[in-house]
Amino acid sequence: MSAATVTSAPSPLRRRALGIAAAVVAPLAIWAVGALAGVDYTVESPGQPATVIGAGAIAMIALGAALLGWATLALLERFAPRVARPVWISLAVVVTALSFVPVFSVEATGGAKLALGATHVAVAVALIALLPRPRR
Repeated sequence: MSAATVTSAPSPLRRRALGIAAAVVAPLAIWAVGALAGVDYTVESPGQPATVIGAGAIAMIALGAALLGWATLALLERFAPRVARPVWISLAVVVTALSFVPVFSVEATGGAKLALGATHVAVAVALIALLPRPRR
């Protein structure tokens, strides 16, 4: 008789912490690949001086977005548990779409816009995949 292997899913807290970590590491990896490929991350907003988007800014913005996403999901789960997952995923998609407005409204190279846009998608994918509780 063979022993059955029992695998348990990670705890919700561990899964969400992994989601936060992935939401920070993934855009940093994209930024680093762009930097190694020679992407100039200098962006100019109308009426503002040119700014170079560095790894620190990428990490802080991704972390802030991830923690806000987690807090929003926790509130939805507390006050609207039946619809928390679909509402949160819908909100995440809308917020991701809106996050592209600054990418398109600044002056930057095509490579910078592509890489920065990819970082937005990477954060969203990590959070949407790992923050909500899996379907049963």
